[in-house]
Amino acid sequence: MEITEKTSTAKGIIKALGLVFGDIGTSPIYTVTVVFLLLQATKENIMGVVSLIVWTLTVLVTIQFGWLAMSLSIRGEGGKIVLKEILQPLLKSKSSVGFVSLIAIIGVSLLIGDGIITPAISIMSAVEGSVLIPGLEGLSKTTIVIISMIIAIVLFIFQKRGTEKVAGAFGPITGIWFVSLALSGIVAISEAPEMLGALNPYWGGKFLYENGLMGFIVLGQIMLCATGGEALYADMGHLGGKPIRQAWVGVFIALILNYLGQGAFLINHPEAKNILFEMVFYYAKALYVPFLLLSISATVIASQAMISGTFSMVYQGITTRLMPMFKIDYTSVELKSQIYIGSVNWFLLFAVLFIMVEFGESSRLAAAYGLAVIGTMTLTGILMTWIFYLKKRKILAFVALLVTIVDAAYLGANFYKIPHGGYWSLVLAFIPFLMIILYTQGQKRLYKMMDFMTLEDFLLKFTRVYATTARIKGTALFLIKDVKDIPFYVTQTMFFHGLIYEDNIFVSIIKRDDPFGVIGFFKEDIAKGLRVFEMQMGYMEIIDVEEIMREQGIEERVVFYGLEDITARNPVWKIFSLIKKITPTFIKFYNFPSKKLHGVFTKVSM
Repeated sequence: MEITEKTSTAKGIIKALGLVFGDIGTSPIYTVTVVFLLLQATKENIMGVVSLIVWTLTVLVTIQFGWLAMSLSIRGEGGKIVLKEILQPLLKSKSSVGFVSLIAIIGVSLLIGDGIITPAISIMSAVEGSVLIPGLEGLSKTTIVIISMIIAIVLFIFQKRGTEKVAGAFGPITGIWFVSLALSGIVAISEAPEMLGALNPYWGGKFLYENGLMGFIVLGQIMLCATGGEALYADMGHLGGKPIRQAWVGVFIALILNYLGQGAFLINHPEAKNILFEMVFYYAKALYVPFLLLSISATVIASQAMISGTFSMVYQGITTRLMPMFKIDYTSVELKSQIYIGSVNWFLLFAVLFIMVEFGESSRLAAAYGLAVIGTMTLTGILMTWIFYLKKRKILAFVALLVTIVDAAYLGANFYKIPHGGYWSLVLAFIPFLMIILYTQGQKRLYKMMDFMTLEDFLLKFTRVYATTARIKGTALFLIKDVKDIPFYVTQTMFFHGLIYEDNIFVSIIKRDDPFGVIGFFKEDIAKGLRVFEMQMGYMEIIDVEEIMREQGIEERVVFYGLEDITARNPVWKIFSLIKKITPTFIKFYNFPSKKLHGVFTKVSM
C-alpha cells in the first residue's frame, strides 16, 4: 500500500515537471541576460538583481500561487474561471458580479496573448545558444529566426495527432533539464561563493534604493523569472495540488541554484552576453551540444504545455458561453481532456511566426514580454484578496493584499515596455477580448430578439394540438436552452408544420458552476406526450451526448434544433453574424447523431 502510494506520488511529480513547470523552467535561458542589457555587470548590481530574482520567485510564485491561490479551488480545479465561480456567489450587487466577469475575461485574454509570446521567446532564445558551437559562430539572425520558425511549425502541425503518446517523455526530459540547471549553478557558485549572500533580501532592497527609476524599470525584466508561475494553480485539476507543490520544491531549488550560478559566473566574466549558455560552455564544453539540444527540447515542452493550456481555456470559455463553439477534435480515446481546436491552433501558429519575424531576436522580444503575465497575476491577486476578505479569512486577505501590491509594482514597471514592443502583447490579448465581448453581447441581443413563447401558453396550445392532430410514430427530440421559454422553431415545427410525434422530449444541456461531473435525468412530465430531459455538466467536462441518452433509454427518431438566419446593417452585428455562420452549431459541438438531425431556421434582423 505504502509502495503504491509512493509510486503514484512520484508519477504525479514527474507529470507535473512536464506539464506545469516548462515555462518557468526555461526562463533562466533569458532572464539574467536581458536584465544586464540595461545594467553594468558590477558586483553590487549582480548581487541586487539575483536577490530580487530569488524573492520574486518566493513572493510571486511560492506565496501567491503555491500557497494562496492553491487554497482556493472547486473540486481540486484552479484557474481564473474558478476564482470567478467562487467569488460571484459571495457578491450581493449585480454590478460587482459584472465587474468580476470582466476581470475574468481580461485575465483569460491576457493569458492567451501571453501564450503567443511564450513559444516565440523560449524557442528563439534556445536556438540562439547554437552560435557558441564551433563552426556555427557565424549564424545570422535571419537563419536563427528561420530555424525557430521551422521548430514552431512542426510543433503546431503535430498538435492534431495529439500529445498522449509523447507526453510521458515530457516529465523525465524536464526533470533532466532541472538537474542540469542545478548542477551548472553549483559549479559556478563554487568559484564565487560570496554569491550566496544574494539570498538576503537586503541586496535587493539596496539595489532598488541606489538605482532609483532605473531599478524600478529593471523590475520589468526581473519578473520574467516568474513567467509560467500561474500554471501551478491553473493545472491543479489535471494533476492535483499535492504533486504540484512537491514538484515545485525541487524546481524552486534548481532555479535558485542556477540563478545564483549565473550571478557567480557574471562576477568572474562581466563581459558575458548570453549568460546561461556561455556559463555551461565555459564549465562543460564537451557537454554543451547535449545541453543545447536539451534546452530546445525543454522550450518545445514549455510551448506544448502552453498550447494544451490554451485549448483547455478556450474549451472552458465555450462551455461557460463566453466564446463561440469552435470545432473540437478529440485526439485520445482514453483521455477525454486531450482535445484539439484547429482554428485556435492555426491562430496561435500565425501569431507566433509573426512575433518571431517582427522582433528577430529574443532580447528584443524580452522587452515586450511580461506585461500580459504580470497583468494576469495582478488580476488573480485582486480576486484572491476579495474572496479571502468576503470569507472573513483576515490573515490570508492581508497577505493576499500585500502580494497584490507587489504585483502592482511589477505591473507599473512593465508599462515602460509598452512603447518598446510591449503593445504587441496588448494587441494580441485584445483579439480574444474583443471576440468574447462581441460574442456575449451579440448572444444577449439575439436572445432578446427571438420570439419566445411562455411555457404556460405553449402547454395550452400543445395539449389541444396533441389531442386533435394525427401523431407520427416514434420519439422526437427538441433542443432548448430553458424550458420556461419555448423558442420559435419549436412552435413553428409543431403548430405551423403540424409535426407532432407520439413522444416529444425537450432536451437541455445545463452548465454547472463546478468543473467536473455529468448527470442526465428526466424531470417530471409536463404534459401528455411531452417530457423534459436535462443534462448537467461541469464546465471542464467533455461529454458524449448520445451515450448519456442511450443510458436513459432514449431512442429518438428525429432531432430538431433551431438555427438563426441573421441579417444586420450594423457592421458590429454583421461580424457577429459571420462568427455564427463559420463556427459549428450547438448540435455539431456536442456530436448529436447526424443522420437524425433537422435544423429549423428562424429569420432575425439585428
